[in-house]
Formats: sequence, structure tokens, C-alpha cells
Amino acid sequence: MALLPESLADLVRRSAREPFVVQTVRATVAATIAYAVATQLSSEPAPLTAPLTALLVVQVTVYSTLKTSIRRVNSVVVGVLIAIGFSAVVGLSWWSLGLIILASLVVGRFVRVEEFVQEVAISAMLILGVTKLASQAWDRVLETLIGAAVGLLFNLLFAPPVWVDTAGESIEDLARRARQLLLDISEELGRPTPVARAAERLHEARRLDQAIADVDAALRQAEDSLRFNPRISEGLLSRLVLRTGLDTLEICVVVIRVLARSLTDLAKRRAPGERLFPPDVASGLEELLAHVGDAMVSYAVLVTTQVSRNAEEAEDRLTAELAAAWACRENVAQVLLRKVQEHPEAWQLHGSILAEVDRILDEMDLEHRSRRLMEELDRASVANRERFSRYAALRRLLRGERARDGRSATAERPAALGAPPWRTRPGRAPFATGRGQGSGIRGQGISQGCCGSGWPVSR
Repeated sequence: MALLPESLADLVRRSAREPFVVQTVRATVAATIAYAVATQLSSEPAPLTAPLTALLVVQVTVYSTLKTSIRRVNSVVVGVLIAIGFSAVVGLSWWSLGLIILASLVVGRFVRVEEFVQEVAISAMLILGVTKLASQAWDRVLETLIGAAVGLLFNLLFAPPVWVDTAGESIEDLARRARQLLLDISEELGRPTPVARAAERLHEARRLDQAIADVDAALRQAEDSLRFNPRISEGLLSRLVLRTGLDTLEICVVVIRVLARSLTDLAKRRAPGERLFPPDVASGLEELLAHVGDAMVSYAVLVTTQVSRNAEEAEDRLTAELAAAWACRENVAQVLLRKVQEHPEAWQLHGSILAEVDRILDEMDLEHRSRRLMEELDRASVANRERFSRYAALRRLLRGERARDGRSATAERPAALGAPPWRTRPGRAPFATGRGQGSGIRGQGISQGCCGSGWPVSR
């Protein structure tokens, strides 16, 4: 009997992390409250438009709820206005019904109500078919406003969860799947590999490429959950960290697909029973791909870590994996260079394999990540300044003030976001050696800010 409460508690905790469960409970409660409020304020005996609106507008994030509420109210008001305009000219008949549907759908596209375009036509039809048009029309608008307000206030008072952890798990799962694919590829480098088996690895890489869309959907939900959430004190930096991290992993996945394609082409050049690579080259490449896969997982853990101490540990692991991968890459380049000099056929494919590994390692370099984050922060800062400058100009116009001559509407670029003197790294030939190790991002003022303290803080 003592295990039952713990089992139920675990079940509740797991269910609270599922968007479907959260959305179901929140929509049910909000719709019920909206109906109770509408019965007190509306003259309709059964004001079902209010709970229907609340059911439609309540989303798993505050941002999506606000966006949906505006679109829903906009669609109903436009539909009501169209019905009032038509009722003053024509009555309800088969041709007037078709005409009002056509007009409503066309106008709905222009007012940008997105998924509520049909709602414009529905509202117009329902209002056009009633006898007391004015009363019914404004009652429908009132009920829609009640439902939208209740749905929005419900999400503000009972803030929905932040889906950053769910997005982080999806990013880490993507990195682990890429690592497993690299391990599977490396196991076949030192043995005879039929073209069909190599093509199968290529198809796995393409399926992994398609999985990015699911991770991107989870990340968009996490980004929306950080906007206008009263429990979050700072969400911009965390959104940029996750987004740039996924962008980097997406590039790595694409390069892995190209790598699988190169190995498939190499398998076509081999005779039946011939190995893809000699044993010494195959063992070096197997070790190299293992380090690359581990670095991808470490990179995913780094961009999804929310605690400063854990972020430092994740950065240390990534630095160590990248250093080991570069050292292994230099050894493989030396061995491949000797083999190519002895047997120059297919040297392009051998060089492309090293070039693709270089691209993956360069994308995960900490210095490259720091520079990318600074660029995104700079871009977001410029966008915010431009937005606020327009609002400031509007306020001055309303107050009758004149803007000072010779001053730009936007402030100068803050020194904190200025581009640091990044070290320019020269390009490399496929078989070049002596690669230096990339420096980390400690001391650049962004290591802990991006991975630890910069994450959203729940109040």
C-alpha cells in the first residue's frame, strides 16, 4: 500500500511534463470558467461561444495564447461586421449566402487571421440567419471577448510550464542518434562493405536529417513558452543558445549525410570482398569518428545545460573531445597521405572524408560558437532598438515634440556587443597537418552567461 501513493505521484509528475495532458486540463478548466462568466454577462440563454473561444485560444504557452486570442477576436468581429453590412442590403437566400461566404473568406485572408479564416465566414452566416441581428451580433462579439479574456487571464495567472527541458531532451536525443550512426559507419570501414549496406547507412543519415523537423518543432514550442511568461525573468539568451545549438547540430547532420554519401561512392569503387580502407587507416578513422560522435553529444549537453557548474563541466568535456578528435585527425591525415601517394586512385573521396570531419569539428568549436552567439545577440539588440525607436518617435509625435536634428533614431552599437578580436584561422588542405587546437570561450564573457547563468530564471 505504501507504493501506491509514490506510483501515483510519479504518474502525475510524468503527466505534467506531457504537452497533451497540460493542454487538456488547462483548456477544460478555462472553457468552464468562460461559460460561467458568460452566463452572468450575456443575454443569451446558452452562451456557448465563450467556452468555445476559450477552448480554442488556450494554448500551452502564453505567447501562443495571446496570438490566438487576437486572431480569434479579429475573425469574429470581421464576420459580424460583414453580416451587418450584407443584412442592410440583402436578406438570406442561396445566392446571398454564397456571396457572404466568398466575401468572408477573401476578407479573412486580408486581415491575417491565419487559421481562423473559416471563423469569419461562420460568424457572418450565423449572424445573417438570426432575426434579431443587432442583439445577436454584439452578443456573439461579447461572448468571444469573454472567452478570449478568460483564456488569456488563465494563462497569466496560472503560468504554463516552460518547455525548455523538453526541447533540450530532443536536442540531446538528436546528437545521440548522430553519434550512433557514426559508430555504425566506423565499424564497417575495415571490412568488405557491399554497396547495398553503404546505401543503407546513407538512408539512415537521410532519416536523421528528417528528424530535425521534430526537434525544431519542440524548440519552437520552448521559444514560445519563454515569451511573455511571468515566471521567466530572462528568456532571450536561452532562446538564442538553443536555436544556435540546433543550427550547429543540423549542419553536422547534413555533413554526416555527405560523409555517408562519400563512403557509398567509395564502396562502388571497391571490388567484391575488398575492404573500404586498409586496417591501419580503418582503425584510425574508427577512433576519429568515435571522438566526433562523443563531441556532438558533449556539444548538445553544453547547449542544454542550465546550471553554471554543470555548464563548465560540459565545456571541459567538449574541449577534451575536440582536442582528441583533432589529434586523431592529424594521425589519420598522415596515414592517408602515405596511402594516397602509393595508390592515388580515389584520392578525392579520401580527401573529402577528412574535409567533412574538419567541417563538423569547426562547427562545434567553442570559439565559433561564441562568435555566433555574439552575432545573434547583436542582431537581436539592433532589432529591439529599432522597434523601441519607432515607439519613441510615435510618442514624441503624439506629444507634439520634435526630434532633435542630427541625431539618429537608433543608439550606437553597445561596446558590450562589439566584436572581439577573434583569431582568424587559416584554411587547410585535406591532408594538411599541424592543426592547432581551438581556444575555448572562457574569458570572452559568454561562457557561463550562455550555458549557465544566462538561462531563464523561474521566479
